[in-house]
Amino acid sequence: MKRVRITLDPAGDYAPPLYRRLAGGAPSLDRAHIINWNVAAPPTAFLLWLRGDYRRFEAELEASRNVDEYELLPLTDRECHCFLEGAVADAARLLFENFTQGSLITVPPIVCNDDGTNTFSIIGTAADIQNAVEGVPDGVGVTVEAVGGETVAPKSAIGRLSERQREAVETGLEIGYYDVPREATAADVARELDCATATAAEHLQKAESTLIGALLER
Repeated sequence: MKRVRITLDPAGDYAPPLYRRLAGGAPSLDRAHIINWNVAAPPTAFLLWLRGDYRRFEAELEASRNVDEYELLPLTDRECHCFLEGAVADAARLLFENFTQGSLITVPPIVCNDDGTNTFSIIGTAADIQNAVEGVPDGVGVTVEAVGGETVAPKSAIGRLSERQREAVETGLEIGYYDVPREATAADVARELDCATATAAEHLQKAESTLIGALLER
């Protein structure tokens, strides 16, 4: 058996409106994971883990035309599980099903990154994994992040960051953003990344939140 960790960058019908809210489009959420799912037949059901002001996000669930039913299951004031059921475009369903063919098993969670991508691990035979990666539609970007390893999930905390978050943290380290006293600002990081200051600050904040949570085993 073989393990591969991949990142998908869906667009168009492959990225339904609700997914785009989970993957960086909802200011009320700091982090969103897809813990489990059932896409075998309509309606589609998902179990999510959310961190942030999930009560504000509930208003978006209530207003969504694609959500038939949902329930929030609070864990803390800032974290909850969310069960939801609703309609998913055929394109998005086929993208999920592509990673359930043959021997393949998708290992939860699917991490919804703030840049619109999602990252997860799959295990199975080398041939089935290759077929799945090659079977990703043209409208979806795919990056193989890691191959093999001793465990199914990433062992290091840094492995939980999106590519852009890692780049922001590494840039911050290089130019003195994390020095004491601080020698660079979020604006300096943004200049190196060629992005807006608010975008760089968001990458840094979410990366720091993920890393601290991982170190505290949350």
